[in-house]
Amino acid sequence: MARIAGVDLPRNKKVEYALPYIYGIGINLSRQILKNIGIDNNIRVHELSEEDVLAIRDEIASSFQVEGDLRSENGRNIKRLMDIGSYRGLRHRRKLPARGQRTHTNARTRRGKKGLAIKRKVK
Repeated sequence: MARIAGVDLPRNKKVEYALPYIYGIGINLSRQILKNIGIDNNIRVHELSEEDVLAIRDEIASSFQVEGDLRSENGRNIKRLMDIGSYRGLRHRRKLPARGQRTHTNARTRRGKKGLAIKRKVK
């Protein structure tokens, strides 16, 4: 099993589809990494040699920010927006959509479970 950037890649998938399991790497970036190293896209993860895995690891470590570092940077960026009091920061603070989506209807994922408008009187 190949372990890259702290993530176990699925053994039976093709490498180009397994690399996006790493946070910060999408399908296009995966193809670019494999092209730079010279590894065939259609090879399966369990068919990779140790040298191939090391080459992928080195390419990702030297060129890209992934997993924990990227997550913490994103968190710091959101915290900065909240600290300076920008509109986007206020939307994050109130747990509302920050990119212009409507909230009159929809937005249930951000706003949480629908509450009852009128509370019933308990006898």
